[in-house]
Amino acid sequence: MKAVKKQTPSAGADIVDVPIPKVGGDAVLCKVLAASVCGTDVHIYNWDNWAQKRIKPPLIFGHEFCGEVVETGPKVKHLRPGDRISAETHIPCHTCKQCKSGQMHICKNLKILGVDTDGCFAEYAILPEICCVKNAPSLPAEIASVQEPLGNAVYAVTESDVAGKTIAIFGDGPTGMFANIVARAYKAEKIFAVGAQSYRLDILKRLNPDIVIDARTENASEIIMGATGGDGADVVIEMSGSPKAIHAGLKVVSRGGIFTFFGIPSKPVELDIAEEIIFKGIKMNAIVGRKMFETWTQVAFLLESGRIDLKPVITHTFALEKIASAMELLKPDNIQAGKIILKPHP
Repeated sequence: MKAVKKQTPSAGADIVDVPIPKVGGDAVLCKVLAASVCGTDVHIYNWDNWAQKRIKPPLIFGHEFCGEVVETGPKVKHLRPGDRISAETHIPCHTCKQCKSGQMHICKNLKILGVDTDGCFAEYAILPEICCVKNAPSLPAEIASVQEPLGNAVYAVTESDVAGKTIAIFGDGPTGMFANIVARAYKAEKIFAVGAQSYRLDILKRLNPDIVIDARTENASEIIMGATGGDGADVVIEMSGSPKAIHAGLKVVSRGGIFTFFGIPSKPVELDIAEEIIFKGIKMNAIVGRKMFETWTQVAFLLESGRIDLKPVITHTFALEKIASAMELLKPDNIQAGKIILKPHP
């Protein structure tokens, strides 16, 4: 099969021919119908500091995808060839304390598809049955392939209790954009969307938050505090990992409000625990992945009910072998795309 493989510890990736994986045990082999590009894939492709510390080439990367089951191992119980699935990319061990207490998404021995194991930037992908989530047959492949990052946004929003509240979402990556869509579906009263990339700020405007703030030229803290009469936002959802955004978010979250962390900083961030957190009496959430599988049920409801429309966020589709063209649009200093879909099969 054709695959995108990081063969050496250097920037870029190769399009290679490799054997189709063999199934066994509880493994499921899927024909990849669509795969979407995540920021993690950009890190791996560019071979930045994070990738150099985490990734061990050779590796087929990519982790967000939907596919059709073509073969199952002898221990697979609930899937059959022809089933349409999306991937829950967190692979749990089933035996640790967290797995046994209903917290598989923070498994002590967690592995991630396309990071710790070969992933989905290929014509076929293999994963454990536990990580296969059945899709409605009518769900378009492009939408089905982005349910994993959509689930991040759903988890962040639902843990933040946004209904009837003023919220500020920092971050204009696809997951941040999804959070704006989901927050509206969950009846947030007023949404401030904060970003720093021109192309993605334009997408945010089409998602109809109440106020879009360009963090490069505007003072997000002043705008949010001014628009809320000095009270600040009831909820802040931080999706960027930027230290500047984290501090701005902690500044504008209201006293007694909720601050939800999702974005991953590239290095440790120093916080004033007393002034920014304790004396404001705020509650804090840390979002990792998706709840397995409560979040997926919520995602399916939002999509099947028509309460959300993800199409404005999905801006480009490329053949798998054109991954270099996709990555060219995702250069960190000049992003020119929203969510990009890769198609392994013509």
